[in-house]
Amino acid sequence: MEAAAVASSGPGLRCALNPAPNQHRKGARLSLPAKSQQRCAVTCGRLLLRPNARVCTAASASASTVMDSGAGDSGVRRKRLAVFVSGGGSNFRSIHEAVLGGKVNGDVVALVTDKPGCGGAEYARCNGMPVVVFPKSKSAPEGVSTDELLNVLRDLKVDFILLAGYLKLIPGELVKSFPRSMLNIHPSLLPAFGGKGYYGLKVHKAVIASGARYSGPTVHFVDEQFDTGKTLAQRVVPVLANDTPEQLAARVLHEEHQVYVEAVAALCEDRIVWRDDGVPLIRSQTNPNAYT
Repeated sequence: MEAAAVASSGPGLRCALNPAPNQHRKGARLSLPAKSQQRCAVTCGRLLLRPNARVCTAASASASTVMDSGAGDSGVRRKRLAVFVSGGGSNFRSIHEAVLGGKVNGDVVALVTDKPGCGGAEYARCNGMPVVVFPKSKSAPEGVSTDELLNVLRDLKVDFILLAGYLKLIPGELVKSFPRSMLNIHPSLLPAFGGKGYYGLKVHKAVIASGARYSGPTVHFVDEQFDTGKTLAQRVVPVLANDTPEQLAARVLHEEHQVYVEAVAALCEDRIVWRDDGVPLIRSQTNPNAYT
C-alpha cells in the first residue's frame, strides 16, 4: 500500500493523516446523471435496481442514512463510509445501526456488492442507500469497472471503505487510492486460517479440525492480498469440545458485530495511531495515553 502522511503522536507512535475527500478526487469524475438516478423505482419504501442500472440512488437521501456531515460532539468531521458486501451483510447492518444510534461518527453513503440480489444490497435499498454493483460479470452485467467505481466513490466523497463479507479480491488500484483507509473483518484470529478460500463456514470447519482451542474475529487494514493487511483489533472466543462449525460461527459472529463497530468508531474519530514499525493501534476514548 502507499505510505500515508503521518504526524508525530508521542514516542514511537505516528498518527495517520487520512486523505481529505478532495485528495481522493483525482482524475476524471463520473457524475451520476439524472437518467441513471431515474432508473431506480421506489415501491413501498424499497429501491429496486432496473435491469441496466449501475448505481441505484434515492431521489432524496434518507434522513436516517445521511446525517449532518459537519463535526460531531468530539469536533471531528463526520466521515463518509462505503461498505462492500457479498451476502446478508450482518456486519453492515450492525455498523449502520451504530451510525443511527450515534456510536459511529460517520454515515454510510454507498453499498457496493458483487451480488445485487443479496440481503445486504436489499437492506441498503430499503434504507435509501445508493447500491453500486462491482465488478461487472456474466451474472452482473450491470456492474462497473474499477475506474468507474473509483469515480463513483470520489463523487460521493468517501473517506473510508469497509469490507463486510465481500468475497472478491480488491484491485490494487483501489487499495492504493485509499491508503490506510480500508478495513476488513475476518472470522478467525489472523494470520491463522486466512487467505484465499477461507470464508464462511470453511473457516470454522478448519479451526475445529485443527484442534485449536481458541478462535475469534480479526479487523485488519486491507492490502493487495487476501487477509494479509495489518491487524487492528481482535476478539477471542473458546472453541468448545463438541462445537459444530455453525455453533462456533455464531459465537464468533456475536463478537464480530461488536469489535467491528468499535474499530469503525475509532477510525471515524481519528483515533487510529500507527507505530513506527507500521502496526496500527487504537487510542482510548477516555485516556489519550492508552492504546489497544
